[in-house]
Amino acid sequence: MSRELTREEKATIRRLVVSLCANYDREYGCLPLDCECYMLGKCWTGALCRYFREAVLPTDPALQAALCSEGPAPEMRLCPICGRAFVLQGRRAYCSEACSGAARRKRQREYMRKNRG
Repeated sequence: MSRELTREEKATIRRLVVSLCANYDREYGCLPLDCECYMLGKCWTGALCRYFREAVLPTDPALQAALCSEGPAPEMRLCPICGRAFVLQGRRAYCSEACSGAARRKRQREYMRKNRG
């Protein structure tokens, strides 16, 4: 079942295509198709450009989850360390292991400062 894309999803798709897609050229559009890029005019979920889906979309896991899942967009949460959005899965509080490690080090520093003084 497809749904209409939100304004934020459309803006994210445009940003990803313009900045990361190897097939996109500002002057010519989509180089393999020699026309306007299909993804820039996209209004509904559903069929995606194969190159975009396989090479560009994995760079934004939040958008990937929203576009590739059935039904409404999944619930998102902002990472308290880096501020990136990520898909809410269970009790996960951070977007990555790196952010989780940074938070753990910060808590440990605060704990040690408290116990020293």
